[in-house]
Amino acid sequence: MTREVSFQKRPLGQTGMQITPIGLGVMQFSGGSGVFGMVFPDLSQEDMDEIIKAALDGGINWFDTAEMYGRGKSEQGLSTALKTLEIQDDEVIIGTKWFPIFRTAGNIPRSIEDRLKFLDGYTVDLYMVHQPYSFSSPEAEMEAMADLVEGGKIRSVGVSNFSAGQMKRAHAALEKRGLTLAVNQVQYSLLHRKIETDGVLEAARELGVTIVAWSPLARGILSGRYHNNPEIYDRLPIGRKMMMRSMIKGSGPVIEGLNRIAEKYEVTPAQVALNWVINFKGEPVVAIPGASKVHQAEESAGVMRFRLTEEELVSLDELSRDFR
Repeated sequence: MTREVSFQKRPLGQTGMQITPIGLGVMQFSGGSGVFGMVFPDLSQEDMDEIIKAALDGGINWFDTAEMYGRGKSEQGLSTALKTLEIQDDEVIIGTKWFPIFRTAGNIPRSIEDRLKFLDGYTVDLYMVHQPYSFSSPEAEMEAMADLVEGGKIRSVGVSNFSAGQMKRAHAALEKRGLTLAVNQVQYSLLHRKIETDGVLEAARELGVTIVAWSPLARGILSGRYHNNPEIYDRLPIGRKMMMRSMIKGSGPVIEGLNRIAEKYEVTPAQVALNWVINFKGEPVVAIPGASKVHQAEESAGVMRFRLTEEELVSLDELSRDFR
């Protein structure tokens, strides 16, 4: 049983920008270089073009990338795809991130020039501090970000992986400059619900900050592929297996619940898992699943075509309580 529903865009913090509840993360476009060069396949530009087209055709209007993703390769792959598809700057929203480790806030005004170069004419609608680990305070980082907004280099400011306290400090620093903190991009899924209990989600609601969920499928575990085909897990590199072992071991009931609901809607378990992420806590939470294949982008966009009932949302909540 499919149940088509129209989806509404959601506010990006208090910036006035509107985004679809599902965006597309393009970390996979960094294959072959940078930190993730050994993790993802080296996609051709044609592959990237087709993935971006599938996302746009499915209604997705925003994309998430970062300096860290291939030292600009992901940003460049995204902008090239958008140009090939003749997408105008004002038709999409793009977020990217500054890599803070072993740097100070003084690097922010220098590194933005590379971001703009690789995005090649597309606006940095959202610029985020990727991690709360630099040689500078959140206050100094937000001062540098505010300067970029005032200088017309970026439109809004966000953070990623910040605790509740760090998020509040960043928000307060921007408020002194007449700006608001737009987002905190954090890990959130049925198998990683820490933000519900550590104060991050509560602080985001209080401050009007959007939560952007990364790894909303828990490294693919919520697709059910590792439970259905254990040999796939056995072939993984040892480091990745160690990171995933506990979640795979304890998530059987969650996968069973996803399968039951997916059969009802004639969708995939992954789509059900994403639907839970963007609906269980309501409008403040959006998600950025990635894609290295066209069908994955199509599948993610399809999440916005149906909505789980309150009973189904609560059922999955109860099955995944151990991951809070």
